[in-house]
Amino acid sequence: MPPTPLPSHDDLATPVGTTLERYIMRKQAEFPFATGELSQLLRDIALASKIMVREVSRAGLSGLSDVVAPEGQDTPPRHRLGEEAHVRFVRALTNGRECYAILSKASADIIDTGNHDGRYVVALNPMNGSVSLDFNVSTGTIFSIYRRVSRYGGPARVEDFLQGGRAQVAAGYILYGSSVMLVYTTGHGVAGFTHEPSLGEFFLSHPKLTIPATGEVFSCNEGNWFDFPEFARTFLTTCKERRMAAHYVGSLAADYHRNLFTGGIYLYPHRAVAQRQATPALRVLPHRLHQRTSWWRGSYRDRRSTRRAPHRRPAPARAPVRGLGRTGARAAKCGRRLILLSITKYQLSAELVTSRCKQQAYQPISCLGSLITC
Repeated sequence: MPPTPLPSHDDLATPVGTTLERYIMRKQAEFPFATGELSQLLRDIALASKIMVREVSRAGLSGLSDVVAPEGQDTPPRHRLGEEAHVRFVRALTNGRECYAILSKASADIIDTGNHDGRYVVALNPMNGSVSLDFNVSTGTIFSIYRRVSRYGGPARVEDFLQGGRAQVAAGYILYGSSVMLVYTTGHGVAGFTHEPSLGEFFLSHPKLTIPATGEVFSCNEGNWFDFPEFARTFLTTCKERRMAAHYVGSLAADYHRNLFTGGIYLYPHRAVAQRQATPALRVLPHRLHQRTSWWRGSYRDRRSTRRAPHRRPAPARAPVRGLGRTGARAAKCGRRLILLSITKYQLSAELVTSRCKQQAYQPISCLGSLITC
């Protein structure tokens, strides 16, 4: 009888995968001039998030969902867990000695860490979606990392945080849900890590995350419908005509994370921003701290359709203008487009054309002698 083969190493001990720490070190080795500061920042963020994993899981038992500051005119109510998240992340980044300054949603002013030789600044929302903590809805932490532009050795300046999206060195989020995921990018692809609670480590679970080119989901707070710009309402109407599913949690990290996997688009048309079309978020250059802006993010084809939405409404059907012959027919066909009419060619007076156009509810733009623009 042949001897029983010995089990392989993988049979004896299933590989657990690549930890976040190991992944960061491997990526750092791919850049010969990397000095390790950015890697340390990512480790500090991961450390604070592990602490928050514990706190979020017992929020209903420890009173962490209690409101500590009431809702303001432009700010949601502040919860104890959100305040603790702010403290945890600021403390981790300060003790890591690589972060020069922090801008947190929980603080109106820039936080100077005292590490004046640090090369990076971090902007973050410590606990996104904390208003839904009482209902066990997924929450998250959103972070963005920039290189400082102020003088080394001096205090932090506002300009360090007003560089715009294209100047980001790294960005990502941590989602606290049925499982905890850390997703980040340094501009060379997006990687996702899932938290393994028994080991207390993040393991690489999604090495190359990409969003589908199109999706069947749109996420938007339609309660602000009447404050949205016209192009946003037009686009949302198109989504409904396509029978797209409306899924909106109210936590940006949760809504965006779902659409990242399933495809679709997340819309935040800010009512205080007058816009004629969707502007790519990375092109927006802020001019003050905590500035709000409209944000559209999702599948490529869905985002493209938002840019076509403003001026692609079908022209209203109109009957030809009586008494104007070919001129009336052309005007009814073209709607509000530019029409140049030769008064002498059709032997019509400007007064007659203008009055008949007004009767048909055309929008006159200018009247220049023998040319009429409707």
